Amino acid sequence: MDHNDYSEEYIESILQDVKTIAVVGASDNPVRPSYFVMRYMQRKGYRIIPVNPGKAGSTLLGETIYASLADIPEPVDMVDCFRTADAIPGIVEEAIAINANVLWMQLGITHQDAAQTAEEAGMRVVMNRCPKIEFGRLSGEIAYMGGRSRVISSKRNKLLGKKND
Repeated sequence: MDHNDYSEEYIESILQDVKTIAVVGASDNPVRPSYFVMRYMQRKGYRIIPVNPGKAGSTLLGETIYASLADIPEPVDMVDCFRTADAIPGIVEEAIAINANVLWMQLGITHQDAAQTAEEAGMRVVMNRCPKIEFGRLSGEIAYMGGRSRVISSKRNKLLGKKND
């Protein structure tokens, strides 16, 4: 897979299939990108499970924070990584161990070897992208230069599950 160029269909299929997202590197600080992404995705209907060893046992956005992926007592569809590239191989090992389906690395984060390991284990991988931005772009909530807004349409929006009025 070319991790420099994902098709819209690939990203859209991931966002449609995923229901539960574990966010590794979750912050309880509302100005941090992880908090903003968690809140946005939660409001779009995704179950968000924060992972942060320093905050384990407390709650964030109504969800218990876990110390590691292994501590989460339920299945996780996607692991969204807000950690530096050097932490990704360890996260991939944990994600494989819990049978996650998708490994998503946030903007600025890439790790080719870890991506290959995850793909060999059957996971779909996205690097250097943000699920909040991709959801907004593909659902028509945000558009590149206003050219792909689809704000007024009679077509059913696949991601939002409803017609755009």
